[in-house]
Amino acid sequence: MGSTPNDEQPTPKPDKRNHPGGDDNGDAPRPGSSGPWLLVLVIMVIVGLWLISQSPTNTGSHVRYDFFVNQVNQDNVKEVKFFGDVITGKWKKIPENPDDDEKELKDQFNTRVPPGANADSNLVQLLQSKGISIDAEKVDPGLGTHLIFWLIGPLLIIGFIWFMMRRSADPMGSGMLGNFTRSPAKRFRPSDQKTTFNDVAAMEQAKAELQEVVEFLKYPEKFQKLGATIPKGVLLKGPPGTGKTLLARATAGEAGVPFYSINGSEFIQMFVGVGASRVRDLFRTAKENSPCILFIDEIDAVGRIRGAGLGGGHDEREQTLNQILSEMDGFQQNETVIVLAATNRDDVLDPALLRPGRFDRHVTIDRPTREGRLGILKVHCRKVPLSDDVDLNEVAASTIGFSGADLKNLVNESALNATRNDKNVVGKDDFEAARDKVIMGPRREEILNEHEREMTAYHESGHALLGWILPGADPVHKVTIIPRGRALGVTQFQPEEERYHIGERRLHDQLVVLLAGRAAEKIVFDEYSAGAEDDLNRATGLARRMVAHWGMSDVIGPVAFRQGEDHPFLGKEIHEHREFSEATAYTIDQEVQRFLHEASDRAIELIHQRRDDLDAMAKALLEKESLDKDDLVELIGERERTPAKTGHEA
Repeated sequence: MGSTPNDEQPTPKPDKRNHPGGDDNGDAPRPGSSGPWLLVLVIMVIVGLWLISQSPTNTGSHVRYDFFVNQVNQDNVKEVKFFGDVITGKWKKIPENPDDDEKELKDQFNTRVPPGANADSNLVQLLQSKGISIDAEKVDPGLGTHLIFWLIGPLLIIGFIWFMMRRSADPMGSGMLGNFTRSPAKRFRPSDQKTTFNDVAAMEQAKAELQEVVEFLKYPEKFQKLGATIPKGVLLKGPPGTGKTLLARATAGEAGVPFYSINGSEFIQMFVGVGASRVRDLFRTAKENSPCILFIDEIDAVGRIRGAGLGGGHDEREQTLNQILSEMDGFQQNETVIVLAATNRDDVLDPALLRPGRFDRHVTIDRPTREGRLGILKVHCRKVPLSDDVDLNEVAASTIGFSGADLKNLVNESALNATRNDKNVVGKDDFEAARDKVIMGPRREEILNEHEREMTAYHESGHALLGWILPGADPVHKVTIIPRGRALGVTQFQPEEERYHIGERRLHDQLVVLLAGRAAEKIVFDEYSAGAEDDLNRATGLARRMVAHWGMSDVIGPVAFRQGEDHPFLGKEIHEHREFSEATAYTIDQEVQRFLHEASDRAIELIHQRRDDLDAMAKALLEKESLDKDDLVELIGERERTPAKTGHEA
């Protein structure tokens, strides 16, 4: 996996099919555009706001009726106007506000006549005696208002209904559910800042596989001249974080063609048939803009095996998958549209999706090798100032098993650690701290009592001691009793080389190391603790795979027995019965227990032989809390480097 020089993705530009108003090149709006209706709505809102502003209750400041009468008696009212039970007018001199001394009244006012006072002629006589100008306004709605209410209102309702029915005439274009059934795929157009294969570190084999796709999109006539056809679909499969999406974007950048990206989960909605409609819209758009690349990320969200769920599966998901299968079969040879898909669960995909004619080519993207990790680190460290003590070769060697996303996170955590310590550059110690945080988890502020600290120290010392002396175990990199993540202590092992195959003897040594912490607790404290739960889970899983999957038991023999938890579908698991008898299951359990008992006995025996080293290591842990490789060499000597014998060497 690699990274672009800058982390900004190309700005997505909307396709004209996804936006009824036209595309970004100034195309005219399509029929049924909502522009005129939007203008009518804006005009109605403006008219409504104007009518509200003309209401007499919005004139000037509102005052109490008794205050108004008092001001009339004081000859401070200039003129008044009656609107039914509402009176508006002007002051001769703005009085003080009787309700709020800090808020001044306006030169105009309004007040409401109390019930029963409106028919009293005393108010009119009082106003006339003070020489106040009196006027009145009719409050009943006029002819124009009646026309607006009885004619224009129904016309707007009829027009709205006609507009919606017109849009419904084209179910895939501008219907009532047009935007809902339209594909939400984002289109990335070729730009000056595009991702190419040069921006992708490692993955040389995968890039070579996709180079043919690039050549076909650039020069299709070169292939058509010899009657060759390029694969219609390319499936990128591999663990999470290995750069499948980045590689797909780089393929589009190399070819210089439009790139449509969508996630598999975006097809599925609560309404049956919407997913299939979105698939049709997406593929039609791709055909209209060919040559192009259509990328479906996390295709396992919609491409799982049909009929595998309890009760027959999810109809909407299966209809969507059927539509994808139909559309991929519908491509003609002259349609230069390539479908790329990415998943980390290719084992659950429907066989019809993987057959030739659909996803013809499968490209496996695995975790990078040491050289690949070095290239990825160089890409992510372009903008990170490094100190002289940082050797990226050493960092690459110490990160076996890291994906590209893990390496990016490692560099970022290192920079954050240096920032927290007010440094100007990122040093070796920052990478070490970041590596510990990524592998072992963040440090926990948790106070253990003396007995718990001592038990934890002996537990981790047991792991580290046998990991140090057994030739089949990975070398110990660091051991600590500082609580990290959910663990009270951690022993960190670091492989010396890339390993793609492992022998039986090495696996038995790993079982011994896993049970060594529990054995140390029993020897020192004469009891087991609950801290060995994770060790037991891992050891049991490893022993069961050795017996039931890898044929490493002489009693069971060279037979593989499928375990129920391996299949991801509950419905299929209920339908398919176990392929071996209860007697065989009992024998498997007996062999797993035998492997674990032998490993535990061997761990106890070895720790008894090296009890002095165990005590010395535990004492040092209680003092320093963390020990690295140099500390272990000083305590118990150099590690034996004799490799474990494989089955062929025995």
